[in-house]
Amino acid sequence: MKEVILEARQISKTFHDPFDITVLKDVSFTVSKGEFVAVMGKSGCGKSTLLYILSTMDTDFDGELLIDGESTHNRNGKYLAHLRNEKIGFVFQFHYLLNEFSVLENVMLPGLKLNRYSKEEVERRAIEKLAKLGVDDLALKKANQLSGGEKQRVAIARALINDPLVIMGDEPTGNLDKKNSDIVFEIFKTMAKEFNQTLLIVTHDIAFADGTDRVIEMEDGRIVSS
Repeated sequence: MKEVILEARQISKTFHDPFDITVLKDVSFTVSKGEFVAVMGKSGCGKSTLLYILSTMDTDFDGELLIDGESTHNRNGKYLAHLRNEKIGFVFQFHYLLNEFSVLENVMLPGLKLNRYSKEEVERRAIEKLAKLGVDDLALKKANQLSGGEKQRVAIARALINDPLVIMGDEPTGNLDKKNSDIVFEIFKTMAKEFNQTLLIVTHDIAFADGTDRVIEMEDGRIVSS
């Protein structure tokens, strides 16, 4: 039995502004260590809302979320912020790099915030992550000097800096051309296969999803296949 990293138990979510709109209905599934999982479904089916809950950003929902076997229920904001920084890495459609900082500084930020290692050790780890992704030669460049594909690889290095239990992605290839999309997919595949990294990626890209270990398909706020 593989170790369960993330578990959703009957998660439901209703917005109340100005009318009640239920966007998630009894969503339950688990993600195991080293799994590469895609979440798919039409726009408006609840994918991004679900990811927001799974990442502990949204705590206003019914049901239960467990990360690394621990319930997030009734945890305060400070605890959840630390949990996010320590155990979850994020890769978005837009990389959200800080243009005034160098590539190296951008990658180091979550590591410095976690405050587990010295600044020198965080820097060493950041260079190591950039090297794994083939962009260590860009370390001293400013973020705004990079191409779209380079920026996304730097964003993945940043997501990996604290050795998270799970990488969560929201359309991480949605803003890239096919060549760079393929590069990012291969990086994710390698992370799962060679480094046993757990990945949960929301995507519209059917070819991307087809290459993952498992596809969770959503429709009208429910899981229809997993």
